[in-house]
Amino acid sequence: MLGICRGRRKFLAASLTVLFVPAITWIYLFAGSFEDGKPVSLSPLESQPHSPRYTASSQRERESLEVRMREVEEENRVLRKQLSLAQSRSPSHHRSNHSKTYSMEEGTGDSESLRAGIVAGNSSECGQQPAVEKCETIHVAIVCAGYNASRDVVTLVKSVLFHRRNPLHFHLIADAIAKQILATLFQTWMVPAVRIDFYDADELKSEVSWIPNKHYSGIYGLMKLVLTKTLPSNLERVIVLDTDITFATDIAELWAVFHKFKGQQVLGLVENQSDWYLGNLWKNHRPWPALGRGYNTGVILLLLDKLRKMKWEQMWRLTAERELMSMLSTSLADQDIFNAVIKQNPFLVYQLPCFWNVQLSDHTRSEQCYRDVSDLKVIHWNSPKKLRVKNKHVEFFRNLYLTFLEYDGNLLRRELFGCPSEADVNSENLQKQLSELDEDDLCYEFRRERFTVHRTHLYFLHYEYEPASDNTDVTLVAQLSMDRLQMLEAICKHWEGPISLALYLSDAEAQQFLRYAQGSEVLMSRHNVGYHIVYKEGQFYPVNLLRNVAMKHISTPYMFLSDIDFLPMYGLYEYLRKSVIQLDLANTKKALIVPAFETLRYRLSFPKSKAELLSMLDMGTLFTFRYHVWTKGHAPTNFAKWRTATTPYRVEWEADFEPYVVVRKDCPEYDRRFVGFGWNKVAHIMELDAQEYEFTVLPNAYMIHMPHAPSFDITKFRSNKQYRICLKTLKEEFQQDMSRHYGFAALKYLTAENNS
Repeated sequence: MLGICRGRRKFLAASLTVLFVPAITWIYLFAGSFEDGKPVSLSPLESQPHSPRYTASSQRERESLEVRMREVEEENRVLRKQLSLAQSRSPSHHRSNHSKTYSMEEGTGDSESLRAGIVAGNSSECGQQPAVEKCETIHVAIVCAGYNASRDVVTLVKSVLFHRRNPLHFHLIADAIAKQILATLFQTWMVPAVRIDFYDADELKSEVSWIPNKHYSGIYGLMKLVLTKTLPSNLERVIVLDTDITFATDIAELWAVFHKFKGQQVLGLVENQSDWYLGNLWKNHRPWPALGRGYNTGVILLLLDKLRKMKWEQMWRLTAERELMSMLSTSLADQDIFNAVIKQNPFLVYQLPCFWNVQLSDHTRSEQCYRDVSDLKVIHWNSPKKLRVKNKHVEFFRNLYLTFLEYDGNLLRRELFGCPSEADVNSENLQKQLSELDEDDLCYEFRRERFTVHRTHLYFLHYEYEPASDNTDVTLVAQLSMDRLQMLEAICKHWEGPISLALYLSDAEAQQFLRYAQGSEVLMSRHNVGYHIVYKEGQFYPVNLLRNVAMKHISTPYMFLSDIDFLPMYGLYEYLRKSVIQLDLANTKKALIVPAFETLRYRLSFPKSKAELLSMLDMGTLFTFRYHVWTKGHAPTNFAKWRTATTPYRVEWEADFEPYVVVRKDCPEYDRRFVGFGWNKVAHIMELDAQEYEFTVLPNAYMIHMPHAPSFDITKFRSNKQYRICLKTLKEEFQQDMSRHYGFAALKYLTAENNS
């Protein structure tokens, strides 16, 4: 601020210099040109060398004056140039030409002057402006509906969090899908000084459903019109953002613009940067009425308290009803109605500089909003083409967007020091649990992982499935990381029923997965697969947390607890649904066992029947699962009996038993203390037995494990002695917990472990 005031003083000094130096110089020269009241020529060509008055000294004096005059003229030229530059940068110049910026965009001004004026707009005014207080809460409203929009919101929020220095309060107008996704995401993200409130978008549909809308945003694209009615009555101001926005600066700078509103100004908007509202894009193009180019509603500053007093609700409704009589429908959703209101009431608008909404749509004039990277404030991908839009600098904008898209969201959990934050029960409980751990314990990292809260994004891709009405439906449940991604298409070909998958990925890997899925015809043709991203954090693979996430978000009464590297037999989905009825799974505590086999061949002619599988078993093409390294894991299945069985048969629990089972959705969760490799399934089967589940082997079901490189966790287990010691300690503690919880009946687990 001080530097700008100094700049004004320099500007004033330069102006005075330009005015007075030439005047003084010419007075001096003019006076020196007379001698005895007669004019004396200053040019040597006009001098009279033979005149008695002409002397060598007077010649030198005149030459000296000529040199001085040329120097003064050069100085004046430089000063005029500096004055011109000072004028283009001065805030007063920017204010006086602010309204002209957009008329120059329309071709009535010099484009270089336009860009200079826009760059100047990034400077503050010399007079003291009210700053945003350090701990002042900034309120942001976003309308969000569906799976894709939920992903977009995350990227927008990341860009805001990256730059922010103030507490934030997000007001999310969301449908049921977006609310489920984003509520879980923010709950597990646990960002300090961020509050989230949800408002049911479905309840607002009746407010705007009477307006026909051709825009791809559908009915949700009209809901910004009813924010004065939707948001809390004591909320005075809010920044409203579209989901396809990326911030390149601190949002507090935009919040500070509210202080510049005067009189009846209640809407802060950037002028539309395309020719849409000029009505000349194609023949018979007839847009809604707008003031000049109109305004874009991707970024809006709303003074809610004043809008309510002005009866905004009545104002926009009357305008919409009147215009719809001739326009029949909106083309750009709420933006058309906002512009129609502004056309009738231009005093409502405070025009924001265009760098607050650089619009990357087709035919945009956004290139005139910036001259340098530092000029950018907000980027708006407001074309249906999104990242594929044509723009001279689109590669730079795309890279900026991808930076936030793939940015590790865990790094944004930073505290705002000096700002008191609301008590978060989940955060306080977590801190209490962690404080009770002994950091000197050699197994501290294992114990800590049990309490780690992993950021979770449910339904990362579109999901649409209604369970079968006969209450026999079964969901396949599995978990995976990036190195098992290639199994997805094969599983989808083998299992036609619903699938719930938890994927352990980084932010960057999540985007790789998205591109992989969108490029796969097999995956894109399936809408009954729920992909739930659990973001990486810590040094262990949280296998049981992943299983619990996938189990929790199924919509069927039964689930098949599998692993990602197993292919179910063809037709297993329908076979299990019949078995559910046959064995009365709805009314009994049963765990139906699907026998597991494996192949060491990467290319396998998958057996299409039990008879074909037995033949391959006899030829050595297939084996019972892990018979050569971990026989105890599946031995109780009794494969010898299975070979000839034609009806289901019951087996008893034994130590280290870990079959793959079909159970009701209300079965107990996996124990989170087991991470990485070892005992993660064994502990779960032990708990099922403790709860008196009956293990029943299905005679005509099978699954085959496909070969793959050893996981990082099994490598750690085999090579790290401390890893094995900690796993043994966790097993003993789990068994003790079982004894405390289930009493005398659980003593057999201790005995079985000691005998094994």
